[in-house]
Amino acid sequence: MASWCGGTWKPPSPTVSANGVSTDTRSIQPGNLYVALRGPRCDGHDFIADAFARHAAAAVVERSSAAAEAPHSPLLLVDDTLKALRDLAAHYRHTLSGEILAVTGSVGKTTVKEMIADVLATSASTARTRGNWNNEIGLPLSLITMEAGDVYGVFELGMNHPGELAPLCKIARPAWGIITNVGPVHIEFFDSVQSIAKEKATVFRCLPKDGTAILSRDEAMFDLLVEEAPCRVVTTGIRRDADFQGLLDKERPGHFAVIERATGERAEFQLPLPGEHVVANALLAIAVGRLHGLPWDNLKAALGQYKPPPMRWNRTDLGGVVVINDAYNANPMSMKSALSAFGQTPVKGRRWLVLGGMRELGEAERREHEALGVEIARGKWAGLVTIGPLAVMMADAAAAASGRSLKVFRCDDHAGAAAVLAQGVKAGDAVLLKGSRGEQVEKVLDIWKKSTDAKA
Repeated sequence: MASWCGGTWKPPSPTVSANGVSTDTRSIQPGNLYVALRGPRCDGHDFIADAFARHAAAAVVERSSAAAEAPHSPLLLVDDTLKALRDLAAHYRHTLSGEILAVTGSVGKTTVKEMIADVLATSASTARTRGNWNNEIGLPLSLITMEAGDVYGVFELGMNHPGELAPLCKIARPAWGIITNVGPVHIEFFDSVQSIAKEKATVFRCLPKDGTAILSRDEAMFDLLVEEAPCRVVTTGIRRDADFQGLLDKERPGHFAVIERATGERAEFQLPLPGEHVVANALLAIAVGRLHGLPWDNLKAALGQYKPPPMRWNRTDLGGVVVINDAYNANPMSMKSALSAFGQTPVKGRRWLVLGGMRELGEAERREHEALGVEIARGKWAGLVTIGPLAVMMADAAAAASGRSLKVFRCDDHAGAAAVLAQGVKAGDAVLLKGSRGEQVEKVLDIWKKSTDAKA
């Protein structure tokens, strides 16, 4: 470990056996190597004593920190703990013989990563990103969990600023690259969607010549992305001809067929979630599975049992009301997809929207919120409940575009939105919760539940 990250042990040459790596003493496990990272709100060096109290095997600390003189040991002294974490992961990667698949995109990264990992796991031991740990800290921590015997590792690579993907690719060294899509997500930090596409294309540029790039033929930035791939490119598609063609069943949400161009074979699938975007995600996983020689039955079983991560289309029954919690995050692309899927969801009563604002849109903020409001006005909703100042722009546009026929409730906070639902929603209705992570729209559900329990 010292050699990998240019560190020095204190005391010299200790006997250390680490069974994992952690940067958080709240979740550290006995035998873990604790890496003290400096963050905007707290400094990991302040928790060295806690790490050893929880039986950490050792701690990585910066030479310049007061922790370097702490009585606890053993310590691995380095110049920069974040760089040390990345270096540890990069060198550990060289010891692994398993095949690495990297997933990136503006929307759907976590879903596609999970679907691909589920598919590959039907045939061999498969490691995957923890949750959505996809940044300069999360990727190294996730990759280090991959075991020597794992045949595959499916890792999500995220970014919100230019230049962030190249270092992640250097650590992961993938043989496969999958790009879900490209859109105006984090556009506050880019000058155009084309710039976002060029950054996403980093995952293709890093692939070896004998690697494989997988991409939807329906993607608007398809030509730009394909040009960056130095290897074979395999396509999926719903609207355009592709190597793996998806055929939607408009009468039955979640049902679709796939035609494999290379063999001419056709297979029928049923997903537990509605929405064309879910089918598009599944097609990418199907392509990976078939290219790895897996039979159709494996793919059908894995995707048919797919369970989304927390706050991603999670269904809850609240007194006969179906609540769809899709509040993990939001952007123009995912909002439109969610509205479409929610509109297809079978409901006995009416459909309600509870939406927070979309962040990190920069100069496009007003335009995108108003455009979404116009989109909402086209749907058949019992009511639109918005939370906070950003969502007001969408509410105003929806009210104007609907000719004031849509019931719009502009709420300052989560409690206000919960109160609207408590008064207006009836058994048999359905409610969609969605907004950017910072909006914390899921709190509406928590407050609403408490009020319902209190009445009971």
